[in-house]
Amino acid sequence: MAEHISKQFDLELENIRTRVLQMGGLVEQQIARAAQGLLEENLVLSDAVIEDDHRVNELEIELDETCSQVIAKRQPTAIDLRLITAVIKTITDLERIGDEAKKIAKIGKVIHEGSFLASPRVQISHMADLATAQLRRALDCFARLDMEGAIQVVRDDKVIDAEFKGLMRQVITFMMEDPRTISVGIDMIFVAKALERIGDHAKNMAEYVFYMAKGEDMRHAKLAEIEKAAGHG
Repeated sequence: MAEHISKQFDLELENIRTRVLQMGGLVEQQIARAAQGLLEENLVLSDAVIEDDHRVNELEIELDETCSQVIAKRQPTAIDLRLITAVIKTITDLERIGDEAKKIAKIGKVIHEGSFLASPRVQISHMADLATAQLRRALDCFARLDMEGAIQVVRDDKVIDAEFKGLMRQVITFMMEDPRTISVGIDMIFVAKALERIGDHAKNMAEYVFYMAKGEDMRHAKLAEIEKAAGHG
């Protein structure tokens, strides 16, 4: 980002960027704890995720208010305005990722009140790792304004989608072979869908990097269009 005549404005923008990354770190921790609570039957972790969701919501509200104040006070233009707009969109996606983590934690509690089948756990663990990695890389692209990295995040969303479909097929097979697995199987599908949505939100965040860098809205663009916008042909 270019430096401004007002050093205070530079500090305000840097503070906003830092707080977005802090919020992202908290949300990433929420996903990890929700998945661990589910897989290890750890109700303490699940409860902690549910309890801490309010912190994610508070950070979104605080950052949104800060961005509104900067717009009113500084009347930013060009890349500065795009940064602030992208921040507002990014924190919305982070808050929704937090909601998905909370959903996983709640489902984990429900599952452990009944009979938890171990068979689908490996796939859920792998999918949780993929979704968390996607979020981490999207945040890194935001921090470094890395368009190449953002393209890879968009590409890799297909990997999470494929993982979701594969897990769906496996769980449906379990349910068909043993009706006793139907209840937990449905719960696991909901968990997998939450992780797939986390991947979608991370993809959105990566697409905002293009908006910050070039002023182009790529939220509904195809991968080929995004690559072309980044100068890949």
